[in-house]
Amino acid sequence: MTVLDIETPHGLARAHVRAAEAPRAGLVLGHGAAGGVEAPDLIAATEAALSEHVSVALIEQPYRVAGRRSPARPPQLDAAWIAVVDRLRADELAGLPLVAGGRSMGARVACRTAQATGAIAVLCLAFPLQPPSRAGKPPQNRLDELDAVAVPVLVVQGERDRFGMPPAGPSREVVRVAGDHGLKADLEAVAAAVRAWLPGVAGQLSSARP
Repeated sequence: MTVLDIETPHGLARAHVRAAEAPRAGLVLGHGAAGGVEAPDLIAATEAALSEHVSVALIEQPYRVAGRRSPARPPQLDAAWIAVVDRLRADELAGLPLVAGGRSMGARVACRTAQATGAIAVLCLAFPLQPPSRAGKPPQNRLDELDAVAVPVLVVQGERDRFGMPPAGPSREVVRVAGDHGLKADLEAVAAAVRAWLPGVAGQLSSARP
C-alpha cells in the first residue's frame, strides 16, 4: 500500500492506494461523516475490487486528516475530493478508467462530483437517502443526488438502514443486504455485490481506456 498526503483547496487529504495486478480500472472510495477509511464495508469493497483487477484508493477528507470530527460543508468536501482524484489520475491511477464511490457521506460526494471527476460508474455503500427528521424541520430526501448521476450506479444498502432504501432506476442497481447503515452484518454479501457489478461495467472499463 502507498499512502499519499495530497494538497487540496481545503487542506491536506490522504490517499491509501492499493495497486491491483494488471489493473483495468481504478476505484476511489470516500469515508462516511463520522468514520474513516477503515470502515468494514470499505475494506470489503476494496478486496472485491482488487480481485477484479481494479486498483483502489481510499480517500481521507482534510477534516479527518486534521483530526476534526465534524465534516466540512458539501462544497468543501466536493472540491477536496476533485483535487485528490485529479492528482491520482495524473500519476497512481494514470491511464485507468475511474469508478468513484464511498460509504454514506462519501457516496454523496462521489455522486455530486461524478461528472467533474470523469467517473464512468459510481459505487454507493449505505447511501443516506433520508436522514431522520428533526422536530420542527421538514424531512429531507437526497434522491436527487442519485438521480443526477448519468453513469451506472450500484447502491448496496442494509435492509434495516434507518436512512431508508433508495429505489432502483434505469441505470441504478440496488442490492439489499442484511444489516443496518453500518453494513457490518454480512460483509461477504457486500463484497459479492461489488464483484458481481464490476464485470457489468467491464465493457465501459475497456472502452474508456485511453
